[in-house]
Amino acid sequence: MRDVVRVGTRGSALALWQTTWVVEHLRVLHPHAHFEVIEIRTTGDRVRDRPLFQAGGVGLFVKELEVALLAAEIDLAVHSLKDMPGRVTPGLDIAAMPEREDPRDALVSRLGLTLDALPEGARVGTSSRRRAAQLLAQRPDLEILDIRGNIDTRLRKAAEEPYDAVILAVAGLVRLGLAGRITQVLPPEVMLPAVGQGALAVEIRDDDASTRALVLPLDHPVTRSAVTAERAFMVRLGGGCHVPIGAYAIVDEGGLWLRGFVASPDGQTVIHGDRRGPVDKPESLGSALAEELLAGGALNLLELEGEVN
Repeated sequence: MRDVVRVGTRGSALALWQTTWVVEHLRVLHPHAHFEVIEIRTTGDRVRDRPLFQAGGVGLFVKELEVALLAAEIDLAVHSLKDMPGRVTPGLDIAAMPEREDPRDALVSRLGLTLDALPEGARVGTSSRRRAAQLLAQRPDLEILDIRGNIDTRLRKAAEEPYDAVILAVAGLVRLGLAGRITQVLPPEVMLPAVGQGALAVEIRDDDASTRALVLPLDHPVTRSAVTAERAFMVRLGGGCHVPIGAYAIVDEGGLWLRGFVASPDGQTVIHGDRRGPVDKPESLGSALAEELLAGGALNLLELEGEVN
């Protein structure tokens, strides 16, 4: 084992919490190892003047970390899995996916009202086309306002006009001890999560056997199976961010159950479906559900945005 294991992370409060969680668990498993946390500023951290889908979308929060990994400036990187492209960068590998936190979305309202109870024309903040489309499918009267910044920034804005409510991931609020700010947890029947939401990814160089052995005990097979199905669904659909896409898989008594959707940005067209399959074949399940949605009309939505493979 090397003298110091260098761990790359973004510098946001949530990213540092996630990285600290990983490092603390690795220290328990490897009490004689030494870890150095290295903060790396990503494109997604720098670009704050426009929605993410206009700034380049998927990969904005991981690219610089992956460059550092490939250059051997760090030995592993900790990501929010939902920030990662569906296809892993050549030369790298997701060596561990720890057990997933709650993947659902949360409504935080300064009015203290649920989604159904928000007044007509209420203004809801989100920078996610996935969230916006599903909100508008439920409540076409809502006004969707873009909102950027870290969790603290968005919570502060949530308490002020012009926002009547904002949408945030439950996992981030729970991890930062802010679950008390949640007005309503939105069930998957109302809002399907982003692919991989609530899960972490520990990424390494694919030829680094020693680091792989170090982090492998953190891998959670149930989480890996579920998010692998979700990511295969996204990859088959093109994996872009211009068309709203969401997916959520769970393991239950019947095996692996995957739900997914594709929508128009205005929420007027939503094509959704679900499929079951064996736990040990998540990629086949994800691809099969994507094919089902493509045949059911999703292809037209994706072709309009030039995203389909």
